[in-house]
Amino acid sequence: MERGNFVDHIRIFCRSGKGGAGSSHFERNKFDSMAGPDGGNGGRGGHIILRGNAQLWTLLHMRYYKNVLARDGENGMKNNSSGHDGADIILEVPLGTIARDEETGETEVEILEDGQQKIWVRGGRGGLGNANFATATNQAPEYAQPGEMGTEGWKQLELKILADVGLVGFPNAGKSTLLSVVSAAKPKIANYAFTTLVPQLGIVSYRDNKSFCMADLPGIIEGAAEGKGLGHRFLRHIERNSVLLFLIPADCNDHAKEFDILLNELEQYNPELLHKNIILAISKSDMLDDELKQAIAETLPEGVPHIFISSMANQGIVELKDLLWQALNAPNP
Repeated sequence: MERGNFVDHIRIFCRSGKGGAGSSHFERNKFDSMAGPDGGNGGRGGHIILRGNAQLWTLLHMRYYKNVLARDGENGMKNNSSGHDGADIILEVPLGTIARDEETGETEVEILEDGQQKIWVRGGRGGLGNANFATATNQAPEYAQPGEMGTEGWKQLELKILADVGLVGFPNAGKSTLLSVVSAAKPKIANYAFTTLVPQLGIVSYRDNKSFCMADLPGIIEGAAEGKGLGHRFLRHIERNSVLLFLIPADCNDHAKEFDILLNELEQYNPELLHKNIILAISKSDMLDDELKQAIAETLPEGVPHIFISSMANQGIVELKDLLWQALNAPNP
């Protein structure tokens, strides 16, 4: 998908429907000109609802919703007839979408499952008709409730990619090449930094018809946690990944130092990211002999599973899938 088609953050103006007013009406017929109150209730104002759609992976379609205005509820009527509720507006969003109020920054709704529906902006309640207020001592109430006002304001939708495995590494570490080898995804691959400007998803086939989702995310640079490079726009997508696969190229000058820089950027952004399962893969390792692999392995951090792979030569790919599958089905540390 081209860069212009991937949208992971939008702002829209939302207004839910106003509740209809209750009716203050008295029944009149040829037998009794004052038969009593029969004013119906007002209808509820329309809600604005978010619904998860697994077929979507970008908020691009939401760009065309500049203003989302739900309908008002109808007023109550005579003969104890309630007004119709205002029509709800249902907005379909990709899984991993977070809805926030722009003024307060408060998270209001989070959509994580296909078909999941949650009311985002609630419509105003309809007012009660005068028939509801009749009592033994007040048999002819002349008042009814007005409908509640709807809620309006600027809102924000933010997408955090849902994937089982997230690829983490500096630009040009071989993340896109790996994704293209293990899945049917066709990310842009070139020999320059920031070839990947938006997340790319691929389904990785595993043994016995099993599979998992892998995300190729734009490369980190030192200082990303402070907003350098693609900054927070990239880092927030890592929060949803169950397993983080760090990729460091074999021709790196200092593998341990590069791993520490990547780890530090994640910690600066969100310390909870370090609680995820982490696997370290040395990419482009077809240029290494066994002696060099052993020398590099001795410099790598203890306690972090590591593997040497080569996407171009298809070396270590099966073993990598096994390692990832084990991590995905293991409890978080």
